[in-house]
Amino acid sequence: MVKAIVGANWGDEGKGKITDMLAGDADIVIRFQGGANAGHTIVNNYGKFALHTLPSGVFYQNMVNIIGNGVALNVDILFNEIKDIMSKGVPKPKLLISDRCQLVMPYHIAFDAYEEERLKGQSFGSTKSGIAPFYSDKYAKIGFQVSELFMDEGSLRDKIRRVCEIKNVMLTDLYHKDPLDEEELFKTMMEYKEKVEPYICDTSAYLYKAVKEDKKILLEGQLGSLKDPDHGIYPMVTSSSTLAAFGAIGAGLPPYEIKKVITVCKAYSSAVGAGAFVSEIFGDEADELRRRGGDGGEYGATTGRPRRMGWFDCVASKYGCRMQGATDVAFTVLDVLGYLDEIPVCVGYEIDGEVTEDFPVTWKLEKAKPVLEVLPGWKEDIRGIREYDRLPKNCRNYIEFIERHIGFPITMISNGPGRDDIIYRESSIK
Repeated sequence: MVKAIVGANWGDEGKGKITDMLAGDADIVIRFQGGANAGHTIVNNYGKFALHTLPSGVFYQNMVNIIGNGVALNVDILFNEIKDIMSKGVPKPKLLISDRCQLVMPYHIAFDAYEEERLKGQSFGSTKSGIAPFYSDKYAKIGFQVSELFMDEGSLRDKIRRVCEIKNVMLTDLYHKDPLDEEELFKTMMEYKEKVEPYICDTSAYLYKAVKEDKKILLEGQLGSLKDPDHGIYPMVTSSSTLAAFGAIGAGLPPYEIKKVITVCKAYSSAVGAGAFVSEIFGDEADELRRRGGDGGEYGATTGRPRRMGWFDCVASKYGCRMQGATDVAFTVLDVLGYLDEIPVCVGYEIDGEVTEDFPVTWKLEKAKPVLEVLPGWKEDIRGIREYDRLPKNCRNYIEFIERHIGFPITMISNGPGRDDIIYRESSIK
């Protein structure tokens, strides 16, 4: 069976923990899109880790971890991550890299920073990881596939020359920066070649065989529905599709093989970067939730930036689950809310005097005001509880209230940062 683990919201929902947890029963974990612009924080027996490129299955010795063709591969970051986890006692992971995966080049990172600098107050809040320039080049057909590192030197140098001609016009005339050095780029690519050569594989063929052999496969998504370039809060989105459906493309699998879509929601809302965020809260209220949140405070795993905080948004989450095709919802960091006497929940948006429960396009979203319903808190530490019926009544009421409003079954509840801090439940929603 192929399962996808994806986010319903802005990212940072806790997908890494859910993947780490479910990977214990899987054979293969695949990163299928995005790059090192977002991270998955994982707490397990080895310690606490922030993964940016490695799939979350690397902590299991028998797991095969795949970097799919849809990923923006920063070679240096990938191998620094491998080195880092091994330095903390994790065995060397079994890793395959798609030969059709494309490379984040040093100039992609530079262009990302230059464009944010040029835009000043109208910037997109980029993590400056080179993601937008990378995907722009991919679809303009001037990117570099991993496989091209292994073609004859003359052909590779010819392509580098053609790419530099385009990039240097932008560097010198638009950004007023120094041009690229073709020889330096070639040397960099030869260094990449040496690093990735032991891991290169026709991963779509490998996965086709794995499906035939009934292997258990997890697709691991990055960010969430609201950062999807087609269905998210455009233009404040990422540059690759964050939806489970793209998992088939980004991994090279038949779409009909994805049988289960586990969509992750936080028990409150958080976001890194710019863009509409209707249920956002500010001041002391936000600071307190940020301080208590996550597994050590709500700060971006990649940037370290303080995350924007908000109450749970039923409108956005219902939409996010629908776009993912959720079969199951994993509800994370519920334990964080135990300090609150009352917990507001956003159940609708008021736009120009009218209330809607449907997620609108961006220009309408930017005018939306939250319609809040306040539920009583449970004022109790719920970590360590493993049975749903043992949760405080008000805690169960909160879960069931949200489940009714989003219309998708909450079957997993995370009540702590550890791999075993999970409660499974039967939902009445099918």
